[in-house]
Order: sequence, then C-alpha cells, then structure tokens
Amino acid sequence: MLQRPTRARAAGAALAAAAALITAGLGNSASATTAASPAPAAPPSAAQTLRTADAPPALLRAMQRDLGLSAQQAERRLANEAEAAATAGRLRLALGGDFAGAWLGGAESGTLTVATTDTADVRAIEAQGAKASVVRHSLSDLDRAKARLDRAAERRDTSDAPVRYVDVATNQLVVEAIRPAAAHALLDAAGIDASLARVVKTTERPRALYELKGGDAYYINNSGRCSIGFPVTRGTQQGFATAGHCGRAGDRTTGYNRVEQGTFQGSVFPGRDMAWVAVNSQWTATPYVKGAGGQNVQVTGSTQAPVGASVCRSGSTTGWHCGTIQQHNTSVTYPEGTISGVTRTSVCAEPGDSGGSYISGSQAQGVTSGGSGNCSSGGTTFFQPINPLLQNYGLTLKTTTDPGEPGEPGEPGGTWAAGTVYQAGATVTYGGATYRCLQGHQAQTGWEPPNTPALWQRQ
Repeated sequence: MLQRPTRARAAGAALAAAAALITAGLGNSASATTAASPAPAAPPSAAQTLRTADAPPALLRAMQRDLGLSAQQAERRLANEAEAAATAGRLRLALGGDFAGAWLGGAESGTLTVATTDTADVRAIEAQGAKASVVRHSLSDLDRAKARLDRAAERRDTSDAPVRYVDVATNQLVVEAIRPAAAHALLDAAGIDASLARVVKTTERPRALYELKGGDAYYINNSGRCSIGFPVTRGTQQGFATAGHCGRAGDRTTGYNRVEQGTFQGSVFPGRDMAWVAVNSQWTATPYVKGAGGQNVQVTGSTQAPVGASVCRSGSTTGWHCGTIQQHNTSVTYPEGTISGVTRTSVCAEPGDSGGSYISGSQAQGVTSGGSGNCSSGGTTFFQPINPLLQNYGLTLKTTTDPGEPGEPGEPGGTWAAGTVYQAGATVTYGGATYRCLQGHQAQTGWEPPNTPALWQRQ
C-alpha cells in the first residue's frame, strides 16, 4: 500500500527534472553569475523544433477550409499541437504502466487530456498543464487486448467487422462492424471481456484506394495509378515511399507526365501497407509535398502527431484535404486482407489517392492506405505511418533540413545517430548522458538530444 504514493512521487520527481531541463539556462543566482558571463539561451520549444511558424499558406488555408478555423486559429493550433505532444511524451515516461493514453481537444487543440489508472497521478498530470482523466484500463492493457483480437482475426473472415482500434478517449477497444454479431463473435473468439470493448455499427466497407513531390500521380506498369507519399533516399539512390497495395517488387512506374520513372524495390500488403520505389537519374527527390494549387509544402521531419491533432493529405485524385487523427495502431480489413498498425483519420480520399502524403504541420505522418466515403460527402481514411516504413527499408526521409544517412554517428560520441528512426521510449547516449525518446521520429542533424527537449528527456 505504501508503494503507490512512492511511485507517484517518483513520477513527480521525473516531471520536475524534465521541467528543470526545459528551463535550464534561463539564469542562475546572482552569487554564481557575473555580468561578463551571460546565461546561455534556453533550449528551443517544441513549436520551434518542429518549425510550426513556417507552415506554408496552402496548408493553413486547407486547415481553415476543412477544420473551420481562422488563419490565426490554424497557426495557434499547430503550435499547441507541437507543445502538447511533447508534454504527453514526458507524462507517458513518468506515469509508466499507469499511462492510459493522451488526446487533444478544442478548435485550437488547446486542451491536452492525459489518462491514468491511478488517482495519485492526477497532481503530476495537472502540474504539466494537462487535464487528468482517471480510467479503468491502461494503454498497455488495451494494446494487449487488441493484439489478441488481431490474432483471432487472422483465423476468421472479418469482412463484416472490418475495423479495430483502441479509442483512448473512451478507454475502450472498438470494433466497427457491418454486422454486430460478427464483431461479438470475434470478441468471444479472442476472449475479450465485454467491459473492455465496444461494438459500433457501420455501413462502410473500407477498401484500398487504387487508381517526385508528395501527392503527385504515378502509374504502375502503364495501368493503375497511385500517388507519391514522400521522397526518400537510400544511400545515393533516390526514390519515394508509397503504399504497398499499389505495386509489387519489380513493377515499373512512370511519372505524372508518363515519363519512365523507376521500379518498386520492396512492397508489403496485406499485413502492412508499405512500399518504396527507386527512381532513375531523370528524377530528383525533393523535400516537398504538393499542396493546394500546386504550392510546395515543406517537410522538415517525421515526428508522430498525437490523437486529435490536425493532419492534411495530398493525393493525385482529390488534391489537398485536412482533418484530424482519430486513432493510432488501427487494424482494418479490406477485400484483399487485413492490415495492422495504420492510423485512422477523418480526412477524405478517393481512388487514386493511395500512397499519397499525410502531413501534420511540416512533419511527415504516413502514406494513404484506404478508407470509405469520398470527398463530396466525407469519409474515413487510414494511413501507413511513415517511420515504420523508413525503418523497414532503411530509408531516409528527404527534408529541408538534411537528416543525414542512417548510422551516421552523433557528436560528441554516443549511440544517437542521425537518420535513425526512434520510437517513443527508446534509449540513447549522447555526450556522456543517457536520454529517453518522447516522440517517435527520424533523427536528423540539429535534433541532437541536448538540443531538442521536445523529443528527448535526459535520464
């Protein structure tokens, strides 16, 4: 009984240490400071690290149109989302096994809610400016239940219960079903307790959206059409990331202008929905996504945005549309099979948009997989997250701030390396200190752990 307050105090101490890191360098006492020794500059904020102030007008206009915002609200929303994601990352590390998820709310994403299974954590959560929600199930418990559900789905026809995800806002495992009986049968087969899950009836059947700037069209074997996700490099080879269902290894591609372009080097579908294409010397990878009116939207990194964050999509059929991230780690069944680990969004899409870019601010999020509905009446879409794709194929995202190649050692020493994909919770060393990753991202020069408290926490 005495261990819970002790663990809560430890969480508070961890958060206090994080706060000390953020405010370090703002100055010391007069006895330790001289006029000739000015205090070092404070580390950059999360919004500065992710360069939200540099969001292009095309992205802000699309957010205004699709999310009902003013220009000022769109700008504030991007800054709030960056700061909230960093706070959620610190709280996730501090709360440990009690952590039950985090999500954003409000037109400007001004409210961050962090859930916990322990009331003793409330004070530590609120001390970070977040709203606390005490719930029954931890995120790890819900994720384990979803994993059991996915294993049960592998042995069954789930076309009538096509979508499964953890809804952190309701603290439940959700199954969307055309026939609720099919969802209940799947839950029974997985041994999932009724209190842990919710069945939502739907009429939508998601499908893969068939038919070197992100969002540009390309053609596969001179027939099917998809969209470029994000330009990438692998050593000196240039190419782009896209959806696995668009093509198989060896399939040849031509560009939006029907000029010979490249060849699929690897492809996974179903299971996941990831692929990459190596292009010939006529094509050059750029650090941009095609925005509204063909304007360039810069890509500066791949930091994963939280639930509730704004996200925009570029595709060769419907162009530029925005919405919000609804759930991460979703499983969805298409006619071709089930894919897992995708992110569910409120952004619309149509056939031919497959493979196209999802971006939050200037941070790459993933490539369009599939969904339901359309851009006239609205719909739900899913994207394959970009960081697992980069990691799977050893690719480096093309950004306006060159991240360096995977394996490039950090200076001054340590295990941190530019170009490496890090997941939340990963541990590295740098400059003789140990750091824990707060948000999943691909490391790049300038994002060394001491310089980015939004991404790394010193231990």
